[in-house]
Amino acid sequence: MPPTIYEVSELAGVSLATVSRVMNNSGKVSPRTREKVENAMKELGYRPNFNAQSLASSQSNSVGVIVPVMYGPFYGEMLAGILDEFRQAGKHVIITTGDEQESGEREGVEFLLSKSCDALILWLDTLPDEELIKLSRGAVPMVVLGREIPEIADHCIYLDDEMGGYLATRSVLVLGHRNIAYISGPLDKADAQARLAGHRRALEEFGAEFVPQLVVEGNFQESGGSRAMKQLLQYERQFSVVVCANDEMAAGAFGVMRERDIQIPEEISIMGFDNVFFTEYFRPRLSTVNNPVREMGKMAALAVLKEVYGEGTDEIQHRFEPELVMRSSVSSKIGI
Repeated sequence: MPPTIYEVSELAGVSLATVSRVMNNSGKVSPRTREKVENAMKELGYRPNFNAQSLASSQSNSVGVIVPVMYGPFYGEMLAGILDEFRQAGKHVIITTGDEQESGEREGVEFLLSKSCDALILWLDTLPDEELIKLSRGAVPMVVLGREIPEIADHCIYLDDEMGGYLATRSVLVLGHRNIAYISGPLDKADAQARLAGHRRALEEFGAEFVPQLVVEGNFQESGGSRAMKQLLQYERQFSVVVCANDEMAAGAFGVMRERDIQIPEEISIMGFDNVFFTEYFRPRLSTVNNPVREMGKMAALAVLKEVYGEGTDEIQHRFEPELVMRSSVSSKIGI
């Protein structure tokens, strides 16, 4: 017979409630008492029965998380922020993907609900706002990452993408660039639309021409940046800088320019967006816009811990601001 929680309690010389607090990482337990309980569990080979704990507390101590895809550095950073907070709080995370399709996102949400998660953290690109508003009225609390939905603003944590797009393009305009190419994200996605809107606002502010031929839609992946850059280089219209709606597409564009011996930034400058970890290793180092996605993931976890588990008292930040990160991949055209 496997050891029981009663045996752990007896060996450690503490109450059942204390053993439960140690296992759930909840309530105040002195370091010495915690050590006694953990040593007793180890000596007995005791493994907590989380199903039984869930029945006793009416909570599963698990949180469901859905992201569009599992590859790439962007969502990895976001998940790291979420996991760090829940690990410290002794909560478990169930992760699934929506495969960037409405049907996949809907199935992913239903899957997480079927696992009796105490709360959901959702990064969804295609599921309509109306469905998320309806979902917010259900029994399972939720946090929506990466989207601003006014009707459920207190459930949303997001970046000001329009401001980010504006900052990226304004930075090259300030340096004298006027012939500007732009590689957007998929324009059926709200963040890509907002970043392009910011790009256009900056052009208008400086009286620079918006040239539709110099805007190519990408896919937020390196492959999309490569294809878009090759397409831009086929045009007769010359440009001195390419602004990319994320760093992965900037990496693809960067690679094409390297293959064709185009000097960066002397011949063509390049600007990214997101400030993912690999931007430091470009040569020249990539100028970009910082998207604090790890902090946003952390904030989503803190919101769940506060609302669902009554842990923590920090104020929840819903809107995050982008910041310009200028490095050496953009040159000045002033005086040239």
